[in-house]
Parts: sequence; C-alpha cells; structure tokens
Amino acid sequence: MKNLVKNLSSSSIEEFVSQLRGNLVMPSDAMYNETRKVYNGMINKHPGMFVMCVDVADVIAAVNFGREHNLLVAVRGGGHNGGGLGLCDDGLVIDLSGIKFVRVDTSNNTVRVGGGNLWGEVDHATHPFGLAVPAGIISTTGVGGLTLGGGVGHLSRKYGLTIDNLLEADMVLADGSFVTVNASQNTDLFWAIRGGGGNFGIVTSFKFQAHHVKTVFGGPTLWPIEKVEEIMEWYHEFIHNSPDELNGFIATMVIPGPPFPEHLHKKQFCAIIWCYSGNMDKAEDIFKPILAKNPLFQHVGEMPYPAIQSLFDGLLPHGFQWYWRADFFNEIGAELRKQHLKFGSSIPSLLSQMHMYPISGAASRVGAEETPWAYRDAKYAGVICGVDPDPKNADKITKWCKSYWEALHPYSAGGAYSNFMMDEGQERVKASYKHNYNRLAKIKSKHDPTNFFSVNQNIKPSN
Repeated sequence: MKNLVKNLSSSSIEEFVSQLRGNLVMPSDAMYNETRKVYNGMINKHPGMFVMCVDVADVIAAVNFGREHNLLVAVRGGGHNGGGLGLCDDGLVIDLSGIKFVRVDTSNNTVRVGGGNLWGEVDHATHPFGLAVPAGIISTTGVGGLTLGGGVGHLSRKYGLTIDNLLEADMVLADGSFVTVNASQNTDLFWAIRGGGGNFGIVTSFKFQAHHVKTVFGGPTLWPIEKVEEIMEWYHEFIHNSPDELNGFIATMVIPGPPFPEHLHKKQFCAIIWCYSGNMDKAEDIFKPILAKNPLFQHVGEMPYPAIQSLFDGLLPHGFQWYWRADFFNEIGAELRKQHLKFGSSIPSLLSQMHMYPISGAASRVGAEETPWAYRDAKYAGVICGVDPDPKNADKITKWCKSYWEALHPYSAGGAYSNFMMDEGQERVKASYKHNYNRLAKIKSKHDPTNFFSVNQNIKPSN
C-alpha cells in the first residue's frame, strides 16, 4: 500500500515547495475543491495534493517527490478523461495545465505543443497559417490525453490518427530523467506512447506534423430515429467507399435545443456529422448523394476548421455527469442496427448519445504493429455516453449506457479505444491492445518497473 500524503511531515512538504515554480494545492486551501473538478462531474476524488506545474523542472521535482515518498501519483492534462484517471484519492496529482505553448514552424509545417494545452488552443495558433493537426471533435479536449490514447476525429480518414502525426515528444520518466523520443531517439518509448497512454512517463511537449486544412465543408444531417437502420446500412457502404477527404461519424442522439430549430427539440434522431477537407469546388458534388438521402434537417456548408472542431463545445461544457462505454466494430449488421433503433429510441436524457467513428482511409493504412493502436482493421470506434447536468440522473444515464453497451458488445470486435473507456479492469485493457500488449508490458518493465505511472488504462510491467 502506498503512503498517503497526509502522512508526510510538514518539513518535507516545505522542502518540496521550495523546489517549485508552480503552486502546491492542499485540501486545506480555499481553491482545493475547484482544483479537483474535472470534465466529468461524476468523478469525485479527493487527492492529497496537487502540484500545478508550470515547467519541466516542476514535473521532475514532482515525480521525484512522489517516488521518494512512495505516493500514489496521477497525471492530469486537459481533464477530459471519462474515468477520471487524471485524479486519485489521497495521492499526488501532477497537473500540467500551466505548461502551455504552441509554436508553429512554417518551414516544415510542424507544431510544438505544451503538455497542458487544449486542442482549441492549438487550432487557434495553427489556423492563421492554414494548418491543422488531426485531433478529436471537441476543442476543450486535452492534447496529452487524446494524443497518447490515439486521437480519432474529423481528419482521421485523410491524415490518420493524431498519433500518426506525432513526430517527437519530450518526457519525464519514472526515475525523474528527461528524454526526447522520436524515430531515431528512444525508439521503444516513441512506439509505446503512440497509443499506450500515460503508462511510460509524463509528456511535457509534443511535436506534430500539421497539414494544409483551413476551410472544411461539413455539419450535421439528421433523420428520424425510425430510419436509423436504413441510414446505418447506407452509411456503412457509403463512407468506406468515399474519398479520404470525406469524414462523417454516425450517432443516435436527441436534439437538446438551440441552435437547432424548435420543431426538432427533444426528439430522437440518427445523425451524421460530416467534415470534408478536400477541394471546396468539389464539395457540393461530394454531398449530392448524402442530401439525396433526404435528411429531415441538414446544416452543411463551408466553415473554418476550428468551427467544426468546436461545434459541440457549447452543448457539452465542463462539469456534466458522464458515463462512457465503448467497443470497436467491424460492421453494422442487421442485428446491430436493431439494437441501435431500440436504444436510440429510448435515450434517457437530452445530451446522452452514441457515436461511431469510421476507422478507414489513412487511419486504416498504418500497420497493426506500427503503433500500439491495434485495431487498424476495425471499421469503427464506437462509444456510448450517458450525459446529464444533474447528479440526480447519474444512475439513469449509467443504466442506459451499460444496457446499450451490453446489447452491442456481442457484435463487437472485442476491445475498445482507450480514450473512450472508464476504469474497467485489466482484461479490458489487454483486449484493447491485443497482440501489442506484451510488447508494451516489456517497455513498461524497462522504463517503469515499479508501475509508478499506474493511474491510467494500466499496462502492468511484465515479470
């Protein structure tokens, strides 16, 4: 059992504080309760202390302090993790939110990003140069968590996952050492962090390849939930045979309110959110077969890339109740479509939803062993989210989410995208890395033999 922070002497804490530029937040501090909040309001953990790091030296000091005092340590970047794995009870939280910078190099279209940045901050910095880094679909997501888990989003079919665009990272390891990892330095770690999560160290900066994406053509198309089986069958054939520049993820959802028209409010729909990043002169032709499916509502058009990245930020602010379950899928067969109709027709709250993100195009053309992300041959990364602002509804949205998942799981490919998982146990982690798990465990043994970085989708060191 690891010692609790409260067992530390005041002198050891004072000495620690003297090594920091950032602040130390303790349970007795006025800002403690605000500091321990994360994106998922269902998470209610009480860490023993937060180290609010502002530079790499703070991170090194925090890692050394945690190791020397045998503390349970969690690492928090953007705070979006569904299972609240950026926090821990009683232990030490190393918070990276003060390590923020974005530097764009137009000579080679690369972007250097701090370990505490959010994707909206990256988009803000890259957009004036007509560049974008492939990321997720919510701009308030942390760069670190999304990247280390893989990074599925609007540009995946054209430019691959976020990890496929990661060129280099700076890391602090469990022994307090600082290393740079890339294709020629510390190559085992560079392989491991491209999907292996926060198991191998704390990434203090990322270097990404950016791409020429300034304007996209996209937005939502909606069909009544009664048409979900028909639309899913069409979508499965359509999206995987479309140009890589066209991405669209399919959903079952409720329209909660504005900015959608009032006649759609509080009704269940099958939705597809499109993003076309190719030649804008071809956009209308690309969308002809989509609009020929006669959506009840559509709002597609040309927009700046940051606009589609932040399209849902207002609907899903910080602090709501969230419960997530996920799986990979190879198809959307008739039996699966029936379950989507059943559960999509009984969504328990205005913000609860199911998404299926296509894994095709560039994302599918990376070898299954080139990165730890093992499901390159899956067609979809699926996730079900129970979401509600009111803690009183936490049980209701959790039950719906679990029931929906249990109905779909027999038709799944087995594992899940780790960024969509709660704290679900070791077997689920193993299933999600498949044939890559043993290699990850060996790298873990080399660089973190005591499992110091354990508050994550944990890969245990091999014996």
